[in-house]
Amino acid sequence: MFSHISVLSQELISGLNIAPGGHYLDATVGGGGHSSLILAKFPDVTVTAIDRDCEAISAAKIRLAEYGADRVEFWQGNFAEYEPGDRQFDGILADLGVSSPQLDNSERGFSFQHTADLDMRMDRNQSLTAAEIVNHWREVELADIFYNYGEERFSRRIAKNIVQKRPFTTTTELAKAIASCVPSKYRYGRINPATRVFQALRIAVNQELKSLETLIDLAPNWLKTGGTIGIISFHSLEDRIVKHRFRDSSLLKVLTKKPITASEAERSKNPRSRSAKLRFARREN
Repeated sequence: MFSHISVLSQELISGLNIAPGGHYLDATVGGGGHSSLILAKFPDVTVTAIDRDCEAISAAKIRLAEYGADRVEFWQGNFAEYEPGDRQFDGILADLGVSSPQLDNSERGFSFQHTADLDMRMDRNQSLTAAEIVNHWREVELADIFYNYGEERFSRRIAKNIVQKRPFTTTTELAKAIASCVPSKYRYGRINPATRVFQALRIAVNQELKSLETLIDLAPNWLKTGGTIGIISFHSLEDRIVKHRFRDSSLLKVLTKKPITASEAERSKNPRSRSAKLRFARREN
């Protein structure tokens, strides 16, 4: 069951200014939460829905079926590889990062809370997995991704320990190896010492930051003049890219100098919304 609570939903829909007859691109449809709100605004609104995860596409098809096949078009793949042709959209949205079903499904290997294969692929058709990176990449390459993608201050120490102890087959084996080589104060701190490394591996496996950069470079050309793009990010690396790429685009005007964050009520209801940041920009010409 692909059940996912969409974050900052009302803020996102409000900022997109959904218009009658509008066509919107949901670059990360997930379970279809945001798209369902867009389609519900007006009976002639249409959505093109993208996701890398075939399970998400399947779930979204079920959730959005009530709106009819003529109002929703699905495309499975990396949004950075999408080609709309001459089509332009009234609005574009992207809800980045890993979804609740992906985290909670132990088979996907995104979390170290359960024993699972080191997978972490959002698109299971791709060949690169976390196991491939952990067991075959050079020590310096591991240290670099842990530092650059996880902002892990013990990246070199962790990379060295992984190389000495590999091969690893499961998430919990890797998490234990990470914990065993960091200072005890860090090991028993507020954040599990494996958290940043697992984030870094997930980003590397799915090329998340590179894909995000490509999307923001391409998306302004996909917007109609006056169209809005809204992106929800979940960590500082993503938010920094969104902020700077919006600002540096020759086609976009930044609408949010500071990111929109979840209300206290939403944070209480959905703890995963606490790190969410939403930024908007509008195509001016």
